[in-house]
Amino acid sequence: MSSFAFPGLNLAVTTPFDSNGRVDFARLEELIERYLAAGVDGFVFSSGTGMHVYLTPEESKSVIERGARIVAGRAKVIAQASALLTADAVERTQFAKDAGADGVMVLPPFFEGPSDDDSIFDFYAQVAKVGLPIIGYNVPQAVGVRITPDLLRKLCELPEFRAVKDSSGDLISQVRLIGTGLDVINGADPLVPFSLLAGCSGLIWGGANIAPRTCVAVTKAAKEKKWDDVQVIWRQLEPLMSLLWEGDYVQSVYAAASLTGYSCGEVRKPFRSLSSDRIAALRQALGGLVEQEAAR
Repeated sequence: MSSFAFPGLNLAVTTPFDSNGRVDFARLEELIERYLAAGVDGFVFSSGTGMHVYLTPEESKSVIERGARIVAGRAKVIAQASALLTADAVERTQFAKDAGADGVMVLPPFFEGPSDDDSIFDFYAQVAKVGLPIIGYNVPQAVGVRITPDLLRKLCELPEFRAVKDSSGDLISQVRLIGTGLDVINGADPLVPFSLLAGCSGLIWGGANIAPRTCVAVTKAAKEKKWDDVQVIWRQLEPLMSLLWEGDYVQSVYAAASLTGYSCGEVRKPFRSLSSDRIAALRQALGGLVEQEAAR
């Protein structure tokens, strides 16, 4: 991994909710402390895994502000600042900067937004005026915009645009992005060891909420180029990470985190609780991770 600003494992941390469906800030603090103790390198607050689109703007800002205050410089802080309106993305980025975030993660224009490279560049150029490092977000299957190698090169002409998080799940496309020599962050859980071997600059990992110590261990082994160890550790993680990627991602992360002792409450509507069959599949995929995480 390169020496850029956000190396290692950046946790796309869940947003915990209490029994009334409100953000549980006491639980958020407890989880942050436990994840710090596990060795995560950074946090993404109001992440997709943290239900960014189902938080009100005020809730999102509170999670970012409180999260940055709790972390207090002990890890990197990245805030998701994605919004439909350019002005709102700029305003969210300014808030994140004022709250002490080290950077923001921002989707390109989405929901029938422009898809040509010039318009996408103009959008990020507006966000860049805030003066905070930007991580672009490549998730074409959800947004309809693909960040190609050529577009990445163009975006990185902006000094504030530091990297792209690739959650396409397409390893070939990610390798091509990495081949630009620019910083690429893997955001597809099943690709972790392959992306690390290919030379990605870091990880933004939602599934790490479930088994943080094991996920830190595989990241550390890759950093030390202990690829045999990476292979051994990944065998423990692969069944779970592949299952998560098959669907019901957010609900599955919340449910599986509860099974390993990192409970963050129930997912918010419009998501529904998982079926008993899905819970059983998660238990099976976890295998020895439940005991392993508890024993550390």
